[in-house]
Amino acid sequence: MTTAQTTSKSAAAIDKALAEGRAALIGYLPAGYPSVEETIAAGIALAENGADLIEIGIPYSDPVMDGQVIQAATTEALAKGFSVSQVFDVVQGITSRTDAAVLVMTYWNPVVRMGVDEFSRRLAEAGGAGLITPDLIPDEAAEWMEASDKYGLDRVFLVAPSSTKERMQRTVDASRGFVYAVSIMGVTGARTSVSTAAKDVVAAAHSAGAERVCVGLGVSNAGQVREIAAYAEGVIVGTALVAAIRDGGVDAVAALTKDLSTGLSRTGLTEEEA
Repeated sequence: MTTAQTTSKSAAAIDKALAEGRAALIGYLPAGYPSVEETIAAGIALAENGADLIEIGIPYSDPVMDGQVIQAATTEALAKGFSVSQVFDVVQGITSRTDAAVLVMTYWNPVVRMGVDEFSRRLAEAGGAGLITPDLIPDEAAEWMEASDKYGLDRVFLVAPSSTKERMQRTVDASRGFVYAVSIMGVTGARTSVSTAAKDVVAAAHSAGAERVCVGLGVSNAGQVREIAAYAEGVIVGTALVAAIRDGGVDAVAALTKDLSTGLSRTGLTEEEA
């Protein structure tokens, strides 16, 4: 095990939650929406109300995976002049005030444009835990693998219901911190029910050796959190939180996070479920 692996901030945050008998709660916020200051305040509110890890998304002009709510937020952030380097201000603003592990979720192009090494160095300096890279596959990630090892950052790759057994194995082997399981094929967005495919994806990732699998896409209420907490180590909520900050500001983010966290308990699960 490398030094970087033993100091994984994401793994430590998830393991702490598991030791407390619950799954970890991961909340997503787009950087710069409605403003950089409000993103920081909302991130702190997330951490203070039950979130263990925080994902900060970099607004991007071609967000192929994002649903309407997140697209509208990131479009507004870009229109207000958000620049990629401001994401480090957001990360530092949250990590300096909370114990939550803070990851950046980004399409790969903005990282390449800044320079993979420089981006990684600045992220580590800001206290960031690592990167979630929805459009980067391990086969094309040599430069990122090197930089993440150099700076002790987590690298979170995505697996989906469509992942072949070989792809699943390769992704699990390349990931550090946790594996991000996409529960549905399609874009993000709150849904009334969570796809049953999520459970199968998590089981496949566990079979491939993943110790921590977190499920995202479509989670919007405590009932869905409870459903996923029964079989995954972490639950990721995005669209519902973005809608909360849009409609009610930081206070609404705090209230929703508190409510979502009520569904995290894994106590009382059978050994098979846990």
